[in-house]
Amino acid sequence: MGIKVQDLAFVRFSAPDLDTMESFLTDFGMARAERSAEAVYMRGFDPDQFLHVTHRGDPGFVAVAFEAASILDLEALAKSENASIGKLDGPGGGAVIRLNDPNGFRVEVVAGRAPADRIEVRRAVLANDAYETPRQNTLKRLPHAPSHVKRLGHCVLNVKDFRESEAWYKSRLGLITSDEIDLGGGKALGAFLRCDRGAIPSDHHTLFLVGAGKPKFNHAAFELADFDDLMCGNDWLREKGRHHEWGVGRHVLGSQIFDYWRDPWGHTVEHWTDGDLLDTAWGSRVATVQELMGTQWGPPAPPTMG
Repeated sequence: MGIKVQDLAFVRFSAPDLDTMESFLTDFGMARAERSAEAVYMRGFDPDQFLHVTHRGDPGFVAVAFEAASILDLEALAKSENASIGKLDGPGGGAVIRLNDPNGFRVEVVAGRAPADRIEVRRAVLANDAYETPRQNTLKRLPHAPSHVKRLGHCVLNVKDFRESEAWYKSRLGLITSDEIDLGGGKALGAFLRCDRGAIPSDHHTLFLVGAGKPKFNHAAFELADFDDLMCGNDWLREKGRHHEWGVGRHVLGSQIFDYWRDPWGHTVEHWTDGDLLDTAWGSRVATVQELMGTQWGPPAPPTMG
């Protein structure tokens, strides 16, 4: 029996130097939640205890985790998958089951995590435009500082067989299609999948599966406070000499403003803001590769992307 997950929880990586990873993630806009000799847990300003974990080891992607609606849902999924429920590591406690998808990716499903205190960051300053001018007698002055990561929004995985992977994630985690990418001739490259939360809108995509023929981590995307925050972060990361990959632009599918970077071991991580939110009644659609790779504005995708 499958369940309907509510959101992503976190991603896990491994790296030989925790100091180097923490330094990058701090420049990227996260804050340390907890650290030991063998792992560092990083958070955003939302109440999630952590959203990025790095374990000491050889460089690589370790796992993606999803949030179950309740412990009861987690128990139901564990029973149907013949999986054991364990104690979740890191701050906030909670319970976890660990599965392996058809590509060998580790997929964790968690529940019962205690919330952290929300980190207070600056509120978005009102913006004047040609139609409304709410910002009056208020000067806009932005800090010279990193972006402020709010939460983990989505993860993209390259998979060996899109249909096999799609069936696996939909049947177990209750994900639904937002946009399927049509290659013509009845073939699909992949699909943007979102959480099924009924009348509560979800991000356009929580998981994007790309039928690349070979399993590989593609990227993880983190929501920021607003557009100004994204641009301030772009300046900050450039000044720090970080590896920029693509952006700034606005996607067609998902509509979000994006900015892609590489961590010190080459994993792609995205800053984004202002994405589409869709409830279950919105349904799904079929999109083209041109829409997938195109932008509403901004530079074209580099050959290294994905």
